[in-house]
Amino acid sequence: MENKAIRFPRKDSTQFFKTLNSRVNDYFKNNKIKKTGNWKLHLKTIVMFTLFLAPYFLILTLGLPTWANVLLTITMGVGMAGVGMNVMHDGNHGSYSNKKWVNKIMGSSIYILAGNVYNWQVQHNVLHHTYTNIHEHDEDMEAGRILRFSKHAEWKKYHKFQHFYSVLLYGLLTFNWAITTDFQQMYRYMKRKLSYGKLPSATINWSTLIITKILYVTIWIVLPMLVLDIAWWKILIGFFLMHYVAGVILSVVFQLAHIVDHADTPLPDEKGSMKNTWAIHQLFTTVNFGTKNKIVNWFTGGLNHQVEHHIFPNISHVHYTKISKIVKQTAKEFNLPYHEYKTTRKAIISHFKHLKELGKQPTLQY
Repeated sequence: MENKAIRFPRKDSTQFFKTLNSRVNDYFKNNKIKKTGNWKLHLKTIVMFTLFLAPYFLILTLGLPTWANVLLTITMGVGMAGVGMNVMHDGNHGSYSNKKWVNKIMGSSIYILAGNVYNWQVQHNVLHHTYTNIHEHDEDMEAGRILRFSKHAEWKKYHKFQHFYSVLLYGLLTFNWAITTDFQQMYRYMKRKLSYGKLPSATINWSTLIITKILYVTIWIVLPMLVLDIAWWKILIGFFLMHYVAGVILSVVFQLAHIVDHADTPLPDEKGSMKNTWAIHQLFTTVNFGTKNKIVNWFTGGLNHQVEHHIFPNISHVHYTKISKIVKQTAKEFNLPYHEYKTTRKAIISHFKHLKELGKQPTLQY
């Protein structure tokens, strides 16, 4: 990955973000509410953890038939994605609670999702939120050589089929966390001395990674093998199925916000400077979808309100529906884009059409 520093203009002659930030702050002040989570988030936390963990204990204790175990495993995958989008995500952004220790606990839920706090905060909070959709800087845009998410990425002949095979690979997201990604990322990030906040000790970081991986494998693979009278390979298939369901959900939700027709993929100039300020950059590179759908709003943890989330990552997702009206109106006043798909279905269609376009052999303009 390219390490050349990127700079966003500090001076905003339009005063867009200053105006928007003032209006959003006034909303919270006038309504006397905190920017962090509330009882709705706390209730949702209970629901998501129940969806994720209750099936696990039922499988271990009831001796159910295979078909029932499969259904419960799928439910665990749905709950796993739900915990990630609603609890872990807000926790690691520091928006779940106004108490740091609560955010730390909720953010640490990533360990039972197969991930690592340090890696996730660097990749997501630092690289993705700072360099959104910028080729070779936003790692969420990178998918090795198998998928081409940007017109600036190298093209391969097999990319012409990526709109067909991409969804098959999406399910591997969290499974790869469990076995390879975390080790590769930690080596790369520590070498570059990247961190979200104070750079942690290498010894503590690697020790935490290894210990949590051992505990993870013990809980999700070793313990079921010891307790259940089921062939070991069936347990591994169940483990994979859980991850695959969660991976598809998490990957698709992300792609609908960034890898679609409306989301721009700008590059810096020769000096590493971007055209727009950071806040305005977010408007060009993020897209909302299905914001009127209460189920989508509730389950995705507000990640369908990607515009609001990227400009105000320190605000809990439970407030995005309300502040979206302020963001949309302010963007309109300043003649800036506010991209959104009215339905999730339209966003999904756009995503795969966009993958098809990116899969075509580039012309000289690329």
